[in-house]
Amino acid sequence: MEPPAPPLSPLAPGAPSTPPTPSTPSTVSAPPTGSTPPAPSTLDALVERLHSQVLADAWAGHGEGDAARRIAVVVEREAGVLDAAARSQLTGLIARRAMGLGPLEPLLRDPEVDEILVSGTRPVWVERAGRLERTDARFGGEQELRDTIERLLAPAGRRVDDAEPLCDARLSDGSRINVVLPPLAVDGPLVTIRRFRPRGMGAGELVAAGSWSEPLRDLLAAAVRARLNILVSGGTGAGKTTTLGALAGFLGHEERVVTIEDTAELRLATQHVVRLEARPAGVDGRGEVTIRRLVRNALRMRPDRIVVGEVRGPEALDMLQAMATGHDGSLCTIHAGSPAEALRRLETLAMLAGVGLPHEAVRAQVADAIDLVVHQARISGGGRRVVAVAEVKCVAGGAAAREVYAWRGGRPLMRPAPQLAARLARDAT
Repeated sequence: MEPPAPPLSPLAPGAPSTPPTPSTPSTVSAPPTGSTPPAPSTLDALVERLHSQVLADAWAGHGEGDAARRIAVVVEREAGVLDAAARSQLTGLIARRAMGLGPLEPLLRDPEVDEILVSGTRPVWVERAGRLERTDARFGGEQELRDTIERLLAPAGRRVDDAEPLCDARLSDGSRINVVLPPLAVDGPLVTIRRFRPRGMGAGELVAAGSWSEPLRDLLAAAVRARLNILVSGGTGAGKTTTLGALAGFLGHEERVVTIEDTAELRLATQHVVRLEARPAGVDGRGEVTIRRLVRNALRMRPDRIVVGEVRGPEALDMLQAMATGHDGSLCTIHAGSPAEALRRLETLAMLAGVGLPHEAVRAQVADAIDLVVHQARISGGGRRVVAVAEVKCVAGGAAAREVYAWRGGRPLMRPAPQLAARLARDAT
Protein backbone atom coordinates (compact mmCIF):
# COMPACT_ATOMS: atom_id res chain seq x y z
CA MET A 1 0.00 0.00 0.00
CA GLU A 2 1.29 3.39 -0.89
CA PRO A 3 2.14 5.69 2.06
CA PRO A 4 -0.21 8.63 2.60
CA ALA A 5 0.45 11.51 0.26
CA PRO A 6 2.15 14.53 1.84
CA PRO A 7 0.31 17.83 2.27
CA LEU A 8 -0.41 19.67 -0.93
CA SER A 9 2.82 21.42 -1.87
CA PRO A 10 1.06 24.20 -3.82
CA LEU A 11 -0.74 25.09 -0.59
CA ALA A 12 2.48 25.40 1.38
CA PRO A 13 2.99 29.17 0.96
CA GLY A 14 -0.37 29.89 2.54
CA ALA A 15 -0.89 26.78 4.65
CA PRO A 16 -1.51 27.34 8.33
CA SER A 17 1.21 26.38 10.82
CA THR A 18 -1.26 24.04 12.55
CA PRO A 19 -3.77 21.74 10.92
CA PRO A 20 -7.03 23.56 10.24
CA THR A 21 -10.19 22.41 11.92
CA PRO A 22 -12.73 21.66 9.20
CA SER A 23 -16.32 22.45 9.73
CA THR A 24 -18.58 19.55 10.45
CA PRO A 25 -19.43 17.86 7.16
CA SER A 26 -22.97 18.50 6.12
CA THR A 27 -25.00 17.96 3.06
CA VAL A 28 -24.91 20.90 0.68
CA SER A 29 -28.41 21.91 -0.18
CA ALA A 30 -28.30 23.02 -3.78
CA PRO A 31 -30.89 24.39 -6.13
CA PRO A 32 -32.03 22.04 -8.86
CA THR A 33 -30.18 21.98 -12.14
CA GLY A 34 -30.81 25.06 -14.24
CA SER A 35 -32.07 27.17 -11.33
CA THR A 36 -30.62 30.47 -10.18
CA PRO A 37 -27.04 29.99 -8.81
CA PRO A 38 -26.29 30.78 -5.16
CA ALA A 39 -25.71 34.38 -4.14
CA PRO A 40 -22.04 35.47 -4.13
CA SER A 41 -21.88 35.50 -0.31
CA THR A 42 -23.28 31.95 -0.13
CA LEU A 43 -20.87 30.77 -2.81
CA ASP A 44 -17.92 32.39 -1.02
CA ALA A 45 -18.86 30.65 2.21
CA LEU A 46 -19.13 27.30 0.44
CA VAL A 47 -15.77 27.76 -1.29
CA GLU A 48 -14.16 28.72 2.02
CA ARG A 49 -15.58 25.67 3.78
CA LEU A 50 -14.49 23.26 1.06
CA HIS A 51 -11.07 24.92 0.87
CA SER A 52 -10.68 24.32 4.61
CA GLN A 53 -11.66 20.69 4.08
CA VAL A 54 -9.00 20.30 1.37
CA LEU A 55 -6.39 21.68 3.77
CA ALA A 56 -7.59 19.40 6.56
CA ASP A 57 -7.37 16.35 4.30
CA ALA A 58 -3.86 17.36 3.27
CA TRP A 59 -2.74 17.69 6.88
CA ALA A 60 -4.33 14.34 7.76
CA GLY A 61 -2.62 12.64 4.83
CA HIS A 62 -5.86 11.56 3.22
CA GLY A 63 -6.38 11.33 -0.47
CA GLU A 64 -4.15 10.55 -3.42
CA GLY A 65 -3.03 12.34 -6.56
CA ASP A 66 -2.07 15.90 -7.27
CA ALA A 67 -3.65 19.01 -5.78
CA ALA A 68 -6.23 19.39 -8.54
CA ARG A 69 -7.37 15.78 -8.09
CA ARG A 70 -7.66 16.20 -4.33
CA ILE A 71 -9.79 19.30 -4.73
CA ALA A 72 -12.08 17.46 -7.15
CA VAL A 73 -12.44 14.58 -4.68
CA VAL A 74 -13.46 16.93 -1.85
CA VAL A 75 -16.00 18.69 -4.08
CA GLU A 76 -17.50 15.36 -5.17
CA ARG A 77 -17.69 14.18 -1.57
CA GLU A 78 -18.98 17.33 0.08
CA ALA A 79 -21.07 18.86 -2.71
CA GLY A 80 -22.15 15.87 -4.74
CA VAL A 81 -25.76 17.02 -4.86
CA LEU A 82 -24.78 19.95 -7.10
CA ASP A 83 -24.99 19.53 -10.84
CA ALA A 84 -21.80 19.00 -12.90
CA ALA A 85 -21.51 22.66 -13.96
CA ALA A 86 -21.77 23.90 -10.35
CA ARG A 87 -19.21 21.32 -9.16
CA SER A 88 -16.84 22.36 -11.93
CA GLN A 89 -17.23 26.01 -10.93
CA LEU A 90 -16.56 25.14 -7.28
CA THR A 91 -13.46 23.15 -8.20
CA GLY A 92 -12.06 26.06 -10.18
CA LEU A 93 -12.74 28.57 -7.41
CA ILE A 94 -11.09 26.40 -4.77
CA ALA A 95 -8.08 25.72 -7.01
CA ARG A 96 -7.58 29.43 -7.59
CA ARG A 97 -7.85 30.10 -3.88
CA ALA A 98 -5.45 27.29 -2.97
CA MET A 99 -2.83 27.57 -5.72
CA GLY A 100 -3.45 30.67 -7.80
CA LEU A 101 -4.17 34.34 -7.30
CA GLY A 102 -7.78 33.97 -6.24
CA PRO A 103 -10.12 36.75 -7.34
CA LEU A 104 -7.26 38.57 -9.10
CA GLU A 105 -6.83 35.92 -11.78
CA PRO A 106 -9.73 36.92 -14.05
CA LEU A 107 -8.75 40.58 -13.66
CA LEU A 108 -5.15 39.87 -14.63
CA ARG A 109 -6.39 38.00 -17.70
CA ASP A 110 -8.65 40.86 -18.78
CA PRO A 111 -6.77 42.85 -21.47
CA GLU A 112 -8.94 45.92 -20.80
CA VAL A 113 -7.81 46.29 -17.18
CA ASP A 114 -4.98 48.80 -16.73
CA GLU A 115 -4.73 48.88 -12.93
CA ILE A 116 -5.98 46.67 -10.11
CA LEU A 117 -6.57 48.22 -6.68
CA VAL A 118 -7.05 45.93 -3.66
CA SER A 119 -8.09 47.42 -0.31
CA GLY A 120 -8.18 44.63 2.23
CA THR A 121 -11.23 42.39 1.90
CA ARG A 122 -13.41 45.09 0.38
CA PRO A 123 -14.42 44.85 -3.30
CA VAL A 124 -11.54 45.19 -5.75
CA TRP A 125 -11.47 48.25 -8.00
CA VAL A 126 -9.95 48.37 -11.49
CA GLU A 127 -9.18 51.02 -14.05
CA ARG A 128 -10.50 50.51 -17.57
CA ALA A 129 -10.09 53.13 -20.30
CA GLY A 130 -9.00 55.67 -17.70
CA ARG A 131 -12.02 55.20 -15.41
CA LEU A 132 -12.18 53.45 -12.05
CA GLU A 133 -14.78 50.70 -11.71
CA ARG A 134 -15.87 48.66 -8.71
CA THR A 135 -15.91 44.92 -9.35
CA ASP A 136 -17.60 41.99 -7.62
CA ALA A 137 -14.19 40.42 -6.89
CA ARG A 138 -13.05 40.39 -3.28
CA PHE A 139 -10.94 38.30 -0.96
CA GLY A 140 -12.68 36.07 1.55
CA GLY A 141 -10.27 36.96 4.36
CA GLU A 142 -7.03 38.74 5.13
CA GLN A 143 -5.04 35.49 5.24
CA GLU A 144 -6.14 34.62 1.72
CA LEU A 145 -5.02 38.07 0.58
CA ARG A 146 -1.65 37.69 2.31
CA ASP A 147 -1.15 34.29 0.69
CA THR A 148 -1.89 35.81 -2.72
CA ILE A 149 0.62 38.61 -2.05
CA GLU A 150 3.28 36.00 -1.27
CA ARG A 151 2.55 34.17 -4.52
CA LEU A 152 2.78 37.44 -6.47
CA LEU A 153 6.10 38.48 -4.93
CA ALA A 154 7.86 35.10 -4.76
CA PRO A 155 8.88 34.94 -8.48
CA ALA A 156 10.43 38.41 -8.14
CA GLY A 157 12.49 37.30 -5.15
CA ARG A 158 10.80 39.85 -2.92
CA ARG A 159 8.98 39.50 0.36
CA VAL A 160 6.89 41.70 2.61
CA ASP A 161 6.19 41.16 6.29
CA ASP A 162 5.54 43.01 9.53
CA ALA A 163 9.20 44.02 9.77
CA GLU A 164 9.20 45.42 6.21
CA PRO A 165 5.57 46.27 5.40
CA LEU A 166 6.27 48.16 2.14
CA CYS A 167 7.30 46.58 -1.13
CA ASP A 168 7.67 47.52 -4.79
CA ALA A 169 8.36 44.84 -7.37
CA ARG A 170 8.04 43.88 -11.00
CA LEU A 171 5.94 40.83 -11.81
CA SER A 172 7.03 38.20 -14.31
CA ASP A 173 4.93 39.82 -17.06
CA GLY A 174 6.48 43.25 -16.41
CA SER A 175 3.56 44.66 -14.40
CA ARG A 176 4.39 46.77 -11.34
CA ILE A 177 3.09 45.87 -7.90
CA ASN A 178 3.06 47.91 -4.71
CA VAL A 179 2.13 46.35 -1.37
CA VAL A 180 1.42 48.00 1.99
CA LEU A 181 0.72 45.83 5.05
CA PRO A 182 -0.82 46.68 8.41
CA PRO A 183 -0.24 48.55 10.65
CA LEU A 184 0.68 51.06 7.94
CA ALA A 185 -2.44 50.04 6.02
CA VAL A 186 -5.13 50.61 8.62
CA ASP A 187 -7.96 48.66 6.96
CA GLY A 188 -6.01 45.62 5.77
CA PRO A 189 -3.30 44.90 3.16
CA LEU A 190 -3.26 47.21 0.14
CA VAL A 191 -2.15 46.02 -3.29
CA THR A 192 -1.79 48.16 -6.40
CA ILE A 193 -0.94 46.47 -9.70
CA ARG A 194 -0.20 48.55 -12.77
CA ARG A 195 -0.52 46.30 -15.79
CA PHE A 196 2.27 45.97 -18.30
CA ARG A 197 1.58 46.38 -21.99
CA PRO A 198 3.88 44.21 -24.13
CA ARG A 199 3.98 46.93 -26.76
CA GLY A 200 3.79 50.64 -26.06
CA MET A 201 1.72 53.05 -28.11
CA GLY A 202 3.53 54.76 -30.96
CA ALA A 203 3.17 58.37 -32.05
CA GLY A 204 0.56 57.51 -34.68
CA GLU A 205 -1.57 55.63 -32.16
CA LEU A 206 -1.38 58.51 -29.69
CA VAL A 207 -2.56 60.90 -32.40
CA ALA A 208 -5.43 58.55 -33.26
CA ALA A 209 -6.36 58.28 -29.56
CA GLY A 210 -6.42 62.06 -29.16
CA SER A 211 -3.49 62.19 -26.73
CA TRP A 212 -1.33 64.00 -29.28
CA SER A 213 -2.24 66.34 -32.08
CA GLU A 214 -0.56 66.17 -35.48
CA PRO A 215 1.30 69.49 -34.99
CA LEU A 216 2.58 68.20 -31.66
CA ARG A 217 3.77 64.94 -33.22
CA ASP A 218 5.75 66.86 -35.85
CA LEU A 219 7.25 69.15 -33.20
CA LEU A 220 8.34 66.31 -30.94
CA ALA A 221 9.70 64.22 -33.79
CA ALA A 222 11.85 67.15 -34.93
CA ALA A 223 13.00 67.80 -31.35
CA VAL A 224 14.11 64.21 -30.76
CA ARG A 225 15.93 64.00 -34.08
CA ALA A 226 17.63 67.33 -33.34
CA ARG A 227 18.96 65.76 -30.10
CA LEU A 228 17.18 68.13 -27.72
CA ASN A 229 17.12 67.07 -24.08
CA ILE A 230 13.46 66.51 -23.20
CA LEU A 231 11.83 66.29 -19.78
CA VAL A 232 8.34 64.73 -19.64
CA SER A 233 6.30 65.94 -16.66
CA GLY A 234 2.91 65.05 -15.24
CA GLY A 235 1.07 63.56 -12.29
CA THR A 236 0.70 59.92 -11.26
CA GLY A 237 -0.99 57.89 -13.98
CA ALA A 238 -0.90 60.77 -16.47
CA GLY A 239 0.80 58.66 -19.14
CA LYS A 240 4.38 59.91 -18.79
CA THR A 241 5.92 56.51 -19.49
CA THR A 242 3.73 56.05 -22.56
CA THR A 243 4.80 59.43 -23.92
CA LEU A 244 8.44 58.66 -23.11
CA GLY A 245 8.23 55.43 -25.07
CA ALA A 246 6.61 57.20 -28.03
CA LEU A 247 9.37 59.84 -28.02
CA ALA A 248 11.97 57.08 -28.01
CA GLY A 249 10.26 55.72 -31.12
CA PHE A 250 11.74 58.65 -33.05
CA LEU A 251 15.30 57.51 -32.25
CA GLY A 252 17.46 56.15 -35.03
CA HIS A 253 18.04 52.39 -35.18
CA GLU A 254 21.79 52.92 -35.36
CA GLU A 255 21.89 54.71 -31.98
CA ARG A 256 22.92 52.94 -28.79
CA VAL A 257 20.22 53.68 -26.21
CA VAL A 258 20.66 53.00 -22.48
CA THR A 259 17.42 52.93 -20.47
CA ILE A 260 17.46 53.24 -16.67
CA GLU A 261 14.35 52.54 -14.58
CA ASP A 262 13.25 51.65 -11.08
CA THR A 263 11.01 49.01 -12.62
CA ALA A 264 11.74 48.08 -16.24
CA GLU A 265 8.68 49.08 -18.25
CA LEU A 266 9.97 50.64 -21.45
CA ARG A 267 9.97 48.48 -24.55
CA LEU A 268 11.74 50.38 -27.30
CA ALA A 269 11.57 49.35 -30.92
CA THR A 270 15.13 50.47 -31.72
CA GLN A 271 17.70 47.80 -32.50
CA HIS A 272 20.45 48.72 -30.03
CA VAL A 273 18.89 49.06 -26.57
CA VAL A 274 20.59 48.33 -23.25
CA ARG A 275 18.19 48.11 -20.29
CA LEU A 276 19.23 48.75 -16.68
CA GLU A 277 16.99 48.30 -13.65
CA ALA A 278 17.59 49.49 -10.09
CA ARG A 279 17.70 46.94 -7.28
CA PRO A 280 16.40 47.47 -3.74
CA ALA A 281 18.27 46.26 -0.71
CA GLY A 282 17.78 42.65 0.29
CA VAL A 283 16.33 41.44 3.55
CA ASP A 284 19.78 41.85 5.11
CA GLY A 285 19.86 45.52 4.09
CA ARG A 286 22.61 45.02 1.50
CA GLY A 287 22.84 44.88 -2.28
CA GLU A 288 20.95 48.07 -3.16
CA VAL A 289 21.76 49.58 -6.56
CA THR A 290 20.22 53.02 -7.01
CA ILE A 291 19.18 54.94 -10.10
CA ARG A 292 22.01 57.35 -9.35
CA ARG A 293 24.63 54.59 -9.55
CA LEU A 294 23.12 53.33 -12.78
CA VAL A 295 23.19 56.83 -14.34
CA ARG A 296 26.85 57.16 -13.44
CA ASN A 297 27.59 53.71 -14.81
CA ALA A 298 25.68 54.41 -18.03
CA LEU A 299 28.14 57.18 -18.85
CA ARG A 300 30.83 54.49 -19.16
CA MET A 301 28.74 52.39 -21.56
CA ARG A 302 29.19 54.54 -24.67
CA PRO A 303 25.56 55.68 -24.89
CA ASP A 304 24.25 57.74 -27.78
CA ARG A 305 21.11 58.43 -25.76
CA ILE A 306 20.26 57.99 -22.09
CA VAL A 307 16.61 57.43 -21.18
CA VAL A 308 15.70 57.60 -17.47
CA GLY A 309 12.25 56.29 -16.62
CA GLU A 310 11.77 58.76 -13.78
CA VAL A 311 13.98 61.22 -11.94
CA ARG A 312 12.92 61.29 -8.29
CA GLY A 313 16.08 61.75 -6.20
CA PRO A 314 19.73 62.85 -6.20
CA GLU A 315 20.30 61.18 -9.57
CA ALA A 316 18.85 64.40 -10.99
CA LEU A 317 22.25 66.09 -10.60
CA ASP A 318 24.09 63.31 -12.44
CA MET A 319 21.50 63.39 -15.20
CA LEU A 320 21.84 67.16 -15.56
CA GLN A 321 25.62 66.91 -15.73
CA ALA A 322 25.39 64.19 -18.38
CA MET A 323 22.98 66.27 -20.48
CA ALA A 324 25.19 69.35 -20.20
CA THR A 325 28.46 67.62 -20.98
CA GLY A 326 27.92 65.97 -24.34
CA HIS A 327 25.17 63.39 -23.80
CA ASP A 328 22.55 65.45 -25.59
CA GLY A 329 19.30 64.01 -26.84
CA SER A 330 18.53 62.40 -23.47
CA LEU A 331 14.98 61.78 -22.23
CA CYS A 332 13.50 61.44 -18.75
CA THR A 333 10.30 61.97 -16.76
CA ILE A 334 9.45 63.74 -13.51
CA HIS A 335 6.37 64.19 -11.33
CA ALA A 336 5.16 67.79 -11.58
CA GLY A 337 2.02 69.83 -12.18
CA SER A 338 3.32 72.11 -14.94
CA PRO A 339 6.47 72.74 -17.01
CA ALA A 340 7.59 75.53 -14.66
CA GLU A 341 7.01 73.33 -11.63
CA ALA A 342 8.97 70.51 -13.31
CA LEU A 343 12.04 72.76 -13.59
CA ARG A 344 11.75 73.85 -9.97
CA ARG A 345 11.38 70.27 -8.77
CA LEU A 346 14.38 69.21 -10.83
CA GLU A 347 16.43 71.88 -9.05
CA THR A 348 15.23 70.61 -5.66
CA LEU A 349 16.07 66.99 -6.49
CA ALA A 350 19.54 67.95 -7.72
CA MET A 351 20.18 69.71 -4.41
CA LEU A 352 19.54 66.36 -2.65
CA ALA A 353 22.82 65.05 -4.11
CA GLY A 354 24.56 66.71 -1.17
CA VAL A 355 27.67 67.89 -3.02
CA GLY A 356 27.45 71.42 -1.71
CA LEU A 357 26.70 73.19 -4.98
CA PRO A 358 25.15 76.64 -4.56
CA HIS A 359 21.52 76.93 -5.59
CA GLU A 360 22.49 79.38 -8.33
CA ALA A 361 24.86 76.82 -9.86
CA VAL A 362 22.17 74.15 -9.87
CA ARG A 363 19.65 76.51 -11.48
CA ALA A 364 22.19 77.35 -14.17
CA GLN A 365 22.76 73.65 -14.86
CA VAL A 366 19.02 73.08 -15.27
CA ALA A 367 18.84 75.96 -17.76
CA ASP A 368 21.83 74.62 -19.69
CA ALA A 369 20.77 70.96 -19.71
CA ILE A 370 17.01 70.91 -20.44
CA ASP A 371 15.70 72.10 -23.81
CA LEU A 372 12.02 71.14 -23.77
CA VAL A 373 9.44 70.18 -21.15
CA VAL A 374 6.49 68.09 -22.36
CA HIS A 375 3.61 68.17 -19.87
CA GLN A 376 1.07 65.35 -19.77
CA ALA A 377 -2.22 65.41 -17.85
CA ARG A 378 -5.30 63.32 -17.20
CA ILE A 379 -8.42 64.92 -18.58
CA SER A 380 -12.09 64.52 -17.76
CA GLY A 381 -13.37 61.17 -18.91
CA GLY A 382 -10.16 59.39 -17.96
CA GLY A 383 -8.11 60.16 -21.06
CA ARG A 384 -4.53 61.41 -21.16
CA ARG A 385 -3.26 64.26 -23.26
CA VAL A 386 -0.16 66.36 -23.73
CA VAL A 387 -1.48 69.77 -22.71
CA ALA A 388 1.68 71.87 -22.95
CA VAL A 389 5.19 71.96 -24.36
CA ALA A 390 7.59 74.60 -23.06
CA GLU A 391 10.94 75.74 -24.35
CA VAL A 392 13.47 76.23 -21.54
CA LYS A 393 15.12 79.62 -21.59
CA CYS A 394 18.08 80.82 -19.56
CA VAL A 395 17.20 84.01 -17.68
CA ALA A 396 18.84 85.97 -14.89
CA GLY A 397 17.07 83.91 -12.22
CA GLY A 398 17.95 80.55 -13.81
CA ALA A 399 15.66 78.45 -16.01
CA ALA A 400 12.30 79.70 -17.29
CA ALA A 401 9.63 77.77 -19.19
CA ARG A 402 8.22 79.52 -22.27
CA GLU A 403 5.17 77.76 -23.67
CA VAL A 404 5.39 76.95 -27.38
CA TYR A 405 2.45 74.52 -27.60
CA ALA A 406 -0.78 74.28 -25.64
CA TRP A 407 -4.14 72.53 -25.82
CA ARG A 408 -6.80 75.15 -25.29
CA GLY A 409 -10.52 75.08 -25.94
CA GLY A 410 -10.39 71.64 -27.52
CA ARG A 411 -7.75 72.50 -30.12
CA PRO A 412 -3.97 72.80 -30.33
CA LEU A 413 -2.28 76.19 -30.26
CA MET A 414 1.24 76.73 -31.57
CA ARG A 415 3.05 79.86 -30.45
CA PRO A 416 5.92 81.47 -32.31
CA ALA A 417 9.33 80.24 -31.14
CA PRO A 418 11.90 81.64 -33.59
CA GLN A 419 14.98 80.37 -31.79
CA LEU A 420 13.58 76.87 -31.36
CA ALA A 421 12.39 76.75 -34.97
CA ALA A 422 15.80 77.88 -36.17
CA ARG A 423 17.54 75.22 -34.10
CA LEU A 424 15.25 72.45 -35.34
CA ALA A 425 15.70 73.58 -38.96
CA ARG A 426 19.48 73.76 -38.56
CA ASP A 427 19.79 70.33 -37.00
CA ALA A 428 17.45 68.81 -39.61
CA THR A 429 19.83 69.71 -42.43
